[in-house]
Amino acid sequence: MQTYTVKTKEGAAIALFRKPAQEAPNAMRTPILYVHGATFPTRLSIGFPFDGFSWMDDLSQAGFGVWSLDFLGYGDSDRYPPTADQTTPKTCGRTADAVSQIETAADFIAQASGVGKISIVAHSWGTLPAGSYCGSHPERVERFVMFGPIALREGTASAEPTPPQLFVTVPEQHARFTADVPQGHPPVLAEANFPEWGERYLDSDPTSRMRVPHAVAVPSGPAADIRAAWSGLYPHDPGKVLVPTLIVRGEWDSLCNDADARWLFDALCACPEKQDVKISHATHLMHLERNRFALYEACRTFLARPCPDR
Repeated sequence: MQTYTVKTKEGAAIALFRKPAQEAPNAMRTPILYVHGATFPTRLSIGFPFDGFSWMDDLSQAGFGVWSLDFLGYGDSDRYPPTADQTTPKTCGRTADAVSQIETAADFIAQASGVGKISIVAHSWGTLPAGSYCGSHPERVERFVMFGPIALREGTASAEPTPPQLFVTVPEQHARFTADVPQGHPPVLAEANFPEWGERYLDSDPTSRMRVPHAVAVPSGPAADIRAAWSGLYPHDPGKVLVPTLIVRGEWDSLCNDADARWLFDALCACPEKQDVKISHATHLMHLERNRFALYEACRTFLARPCPDR
């Protein structure tokens, strides 16, 4: 992976990663930008090599130039500065802020690749800022994949204040990754690779091993966005997304269940093409699981299709 440092409008540095397209019969396909979720960055998601092979490698072999960014507060990107007023700490990394960082990344990719459009693959919370970007920049996006997306739910808003950061341990991640597998079913997480994943996860935050227990600090904005979406406050209008869109999710994904996918599918009312693909024996973290190759194939097939006239 090649790594680039790109400055936001405010002067903060975000990390962009690139895997060039390998030669293929249909080389020079539209470049892809991957947008990560709430708790782990590029090197732990699309860039993590399971037995030496990552999702990024799969797309590169299919002839796609693949890019991914670390949002501020994650991985190789800058951290948010401390809040000056500690009595009312700021919730950092919410959708509007993340959209601005996607704009920065997309502009850099367009200049570096000499292309006018990109396709976007986003996971979990990342589908919120990515969806907002697609809605406001339809001329810049070819296709959009929403993997395990967050949808609107009608709940009660929490009155608890949101701290500026959340701290996530490796055991907490493991528990979250395995919680949705039905009782008695064999594990689906790629357990043989998890010890290495856990060490690399701690490596993603230089301060993680200074805490007891060891824990990675992540911005709390994504968690606040998800709580808001599940309290009836969705951060953008899916009806403004005008590009072909794929919803892909796991059979056991509790963060994107059948009702969530149905709401989102119906809300994407202006898409010229849309699909909802549910993959069996998989959860919200299917890119870290045994059935990840079904996810790879579903995304690769959709991204390679020619776009209908818009």
